[in-house]
Amino acid sequence: MRRRLFAATVIAALALTGCASPAATSPQAPSSAVVQRIVPLNGDLAEIVWALGLGDQVVGVDTSALYPAEAAAKQPKIGYQRQLAAEGILSLKPTLVIGTAEAGRPEVIEQIKQAGVKVEILAVPSTVDEVPDRIKKVATTLGVAAKGEQLATQAKKDIHAAKKAAATSSTRVAFLYVRGQTTAMISGKGTRAAAMIAATGLTDAGVQAGIEGYKPITPEALAATKPDVLVLLDAGLQSVGGVDGLLKLPGVAQTPAGTSRKIVSLEDSYLLNLGPRTGAALKDLIAKVNG
Repeated sequence: MRRRLFAATVIAALALTGCASPAATSPQAPSSAVVQRIVPLNGDLAEIVWALGLGDQVVGVDTSALYPAEAAAKQPKIGYQRQLAAEGILSLKPTLVIGTAEAGRPEVIEQIKQAGVKVEILAVPSTVDEVPDRIKKVATTLGVAAKGEQLATQAKKDIHAAKKAAATSSTRVAFLYVRGQTTAMISGKGTRAAAMIAATGLTDAGVQAGIEGYKPITPEALAATKPDVLVLLDAGLQSVGGVDGLLKLPGVAQTPAGTSRKIVSLEDSYLLNLGPRTGAALKDLIAKVNG
């Protein structure tokens, strides 16, 4: 009886040891399981962070974070992406700051690095085809590479599907960035707008005119580009009072687009964020400029 009881006890002990040993020898938890304190310096990167399911680990965003709604509502705000202050960001005790070269000023980024915070600065895509790789780079930086692969694969499919509707055409498209009656610029080479227009298969009037970046609108500049279609951001078009207000800006009414009132707009971050929604935005842009 005693021998049987002793044997049973030994067997039970061995069983418990066997159950415990995998936990004792299991590999370290993946980095995605580690709670981070993330500060995306740009709204477009904030969108990707939320799409990767890490919005709950964000401790602050800039004012250009407009999508998703949770990002727009996130507090505190660290200021505008191009005019940041290191003190406010460091006060949030971030473990990771991620941004693009558009975030700054450069000395602010350097100050954050000098404080010992991990800082990752990523390039802005020059074409929509670079968007999937961008998503993967953000995901890898945040320790969720597998999730990034899934999101990037879907983004690639969406962009490919949208580009099927693109058709090479001589139609000339110009993107105007306006904010009220005092700020009005036309985009050219090296801009996010140029990347989107190029993917439509149409002619970017600003790029063809040799414009680099953004150039203030003048009657002469618009006359040189001769756009058939003008593309704006929703907020920009609203800021000048809609199409009628836009046509009052110097030179706009005299363009082919102004004469025919061929003016379209899309929501700001939707058109220019170059992220998970780019395929859908491109599809809508193609439909609008060809409509």
